[in-house]
Amino acid sequence: MSAYEMASKEHRRMVDALLADTKENDGLAPVDIDRFWADQKIAKRDPFGANIPQVPLGAICTWECVFDELEELQDWRRYRFDEEWTLDLKRRYNDLSEKIVGRRLLNETPADPQRVWPEVKGLHDIFEAENVWEGGSTGSWWLHQAANTPEELTALLDRVEKRLENLREFMLPETWDSEKRRLVDLGCKVPLYRGQRGPCTFATSIFGAENLLLLFFDDPDLFMRFGDVIGRAILARAKVLDEEGGFTADKAPRGWSWADDNSCLFNVEMYEAFAMPVHRAVFARYAPDAKDWRYQHSDSNMAHLLPQLGSLNLSGTNFGPTLTVSEIREHCPNAVIDGQLAPFTYSRNEEANMVAEFLRDFDQAKEKRGLNFTTAGSINNGTRLMGMRLLMAAIQRYGRY
Repeated sequence: MSAYEMASKEHRRMVDALLADTKENDGLAPVDIDRFWADQKIAKRDPFGANIPQVPLGAICTWECVFDELEELQDWRRYRFDEEWTLDLKRRYNDLSEKIVGRRLLNETPADPQRVWPEVKGLHDIFEAENVWEGGSTGSWWLHQAANTPEELTALLDRVEKRLENLREFMLPETWDSEKRRLVDLGCKVPLYRGQRGPCTFATSIFGAENLLLLFFDDPDLFMRFGDVIGRAILARAKVLDEEGGFTADKAPRGWSWADDNSCLFNVEMYEAFAMPVHRAVFARYAPDAKDWRYQHSDSNMAHLLPQLGSLNLSGTNFGPTLTVSEIREHCPNAVIDGQLAPFTYSRNEEANMVAEFLRDFDQAKEKRGLNFTTAGSINNGTRLMGMRLLMAAIQRYGRY
């Protein structure tokens, strides 16, 4: 059943009323644009705020929405590598977004090649995984496995641990020192490391999902060693860049964010053995205080892992649409919940369901607040500016505190 079909009689009445008013307004959802964005600015500062006027909207259309909106063939590769074409798309898209939602949503500023930092080796390089573009024009970057057997993994971890002994030399290119001086003189700051593909997803890329899960049963010591080395490598890489930025351990900027979709593959025992020690170590170093940012994106079915994630005192979450706001709030009382609109409800422009899902989530959040209404996962191509405007209208009409 759809969200609209499952909604209460009162919620269906509210959905029908907004859609009827939208139809009568030449298909434009009725919203006071200037007021919405003024209230949005206040609400975004602190979604838990006692005096915020409305729930904030996080489902802001992104670059991924450009293609269907402009009736252009989806070409992610060209969008990344052909700046002239990309800037033209952005300008055309922003001309539309300004008319429909009152904002130019995409950054039209060309990249300044004089302010680009030289490439620094990532965590995948430390683990010898090649990052390859696959899938042609609609593809993306994929990490190729670096080990296929327990014996290969053991040898890889031996090499990684050896690499950690002098990680700065491995990570930084030969031109680093001169480029760093030049860029710092221009006012550029050393890019720090405060977010990572989560330990489960990263590890399945390095060793394969089935291999890793079976390793828990076949060689639990190697399974746990793998997680331990990942955690130590993350902290070592972050330390190198902190020091390059001039930060001592006690003065380094706080906060950490994970993107760990494949964590849903792990049962509770596996997750406790593999991922939780990494979380605890990284958060202890970069988010030790209650006010520090601790974020987990896992847009999959995370219900079975909520108690463990809740023990980390997360301050922000983005979980899959099978979870409810109430379930997340039970385990993550201090987290801003980015969700729980199903991504395909949005990208398929299911108007009645979009509004019904908002009413459902707002009802579950309004007592304690802390909801940033957005997709429970990615905002996908197919999502329309008119749909975003409809959510703006729903928030302004039904989502005020």
